Amino acid sequence: MSARPAPGEAPAEDGRYDVVVVGYGAAGAAAAIAAHDAGLQVLLVEKMPFPGGLSVVSAGGARIAFDAEAATRYLVATCGGRTPEAVLRRLGEGMAQLPAWMRSLAREVGATVRVTPAQGNYPFPGFDRLGYVEVQALAPGDGGGDDAQDGEPPVSTLGANFFGLLRQCVERRGIELRLGCAARRLLRDAQGAVRGIELEHEGRRLRVGARAGVVLACGGFEANAQMQQQYFETTGVLTASFLGNTGDGIAMAQEVGAQLWHMWHFHGPYGFRHPDPAFRYGLYPKNFPMWTPGHHPGALPRMPWIIVDRQGRRFANEYEPYPGDTGVRHFAHFDPASATHDRLPAYMLLDDAGFRLYTLGKAVANDPALRFRWSEDNTRELALGIFRSAPSVAALAELAGIAPASLARAVDAWNAACDAGADGDFGRRPETMMPLRRAPYYLAEVWPLVINTQGGPAHDPQQRVLDVHGQPIAGLYAAGELGSVFGHVYMAGGNLAECLVGGRHAAEHLAWRRERCPS
Repeated sequence: MSARPAPGEAPAEDGRYDVVVVGYGAAGAAAAIAAHDAGLQVLLVEKMPFPGGLSVVSAGGARIAFDAEAATRYLVATCGGRTPEAVLRRLGEGMAQLPAWMRSLAREVGATVRVTPAQGNYPFPGFDRLGYVEVQALAPGDGGGDDAQDGEPPVSTLGANFFGLLRQCVERRGIELRLGCAARRLLRDAQGAVRGIELEHEGRRLRVGARAGVVLACGGFEANAQMQQQYFETTGVLTASFLGNTGDGIAMAQEVGAQLWHMWHFHGPYGFRHPDPAFRYGLYPKNFPMWTPGHHPGALPRMPWIIVDRQGRRFANEYEPYPGDTGVRHFAHFDPASATHDRLPAYMLLDDAGFRLYTLGKAVANDPALRFRWSEDNTRELALGIFRSAPSVAALAELAGIAPASLARAVDAWNAACDAGADGDFGRRPETMMPLRRAPYYLAEVWPLVINTQGGPAHDPQQRVLDVHGQPIAGLYAAGELGSVFGHVYMAGGNLAECLVGGRHAAEHLAWRRERCPS
């Protein structure tokens, strides 16, 4: 069934707006705020019964630039030639303007914004001219602004504040909002321009007009198992933080001819699987500070574990510069000799000293129904079977089905590297290394986690979605995680930056379009 009406037939409408914004995370909020401030009549829709998307459970720092040209150089290297420079230059310019915009929003509602310098994750050109903008605090008496954050599960205060500021600014403007309202398909006029959207609310279909166009800000496909299977190289990937991102915007954009990019690229660390199949989220390991190779003079914390494959072999540096970015990539390895993905699952190994060092994991999700808190001493997780223990390395090997001699070699080699203060195999930083010598020993299966995907419809510098011939689809825009620019490695805080920058740029072009084509 085509979403395009017959020539000359206008779509039926249950309401008429200048702009419909789909998705109420940071990108949707930014687009709605900027469009409203440009004088447009806005409808903001969210399919979940609560707002926030992934933004509310983020670390809460959006990347900014102290030098737009330096930011562009960094983005070009970060994206590895997979994203047009004009698109990245526009993002870099927007990153330089972000602090002023966030401060202006904060003044409206009495919030406090902080801008801090922070190097890029990788030592690419321009890495030292970047920073973060964070919302330190909302006005006294205002919480993070999201019902999903009242009590458990624990979330980042900065993430709740970040989205809380945007939510307060949406509410202050009186922007029309519909929660629990899913977007189903785009509506086009006789010339092929997107002029509305079909929505579904409580079983009722609504056809809503949008004179200027539609902004898709409804995230990626990290909670869509079928799309994961088609686009990810590795299997066994666990959704980490939000079940609402199921690729709806990608499907709608494809239906009207959109070109896709970066569909393979997703962001996440390795983590744990809960033993209850009804528990729908992966569990994060302890979070560690990021570091920039060659430019991190301070000491990093100890990481008390190593990771081995199903043959008992270490296969990677467990504490890379940005574990939340590249941690998943090692799990895609396919062993032709055994015809298996021999790192699915892999195994985290600790001794008793490491197991007792600190809390080893956490659950973080924008989901009011999630009520799992990781125990401070890891004993609940041991009782659940997430961790298993044994009195010796040989007994631990048997628990995992690994040849005891193979695992003993890996542990002996690791302990020798700790004694020497150098990891000759994978270059882990010496201060993070901790030997495995004190019984009992512990083991946990680890799997790749997806925080969010980067793929989706390709867009131009104005956030207009491009068709398969590289031409803009009139009236259709994408912002945020949906069609992210990142197609090689990721820049911490980069998705939040493009949520705000992309949402604003889409709104600017929509305002221009509305003025040019008022009917």
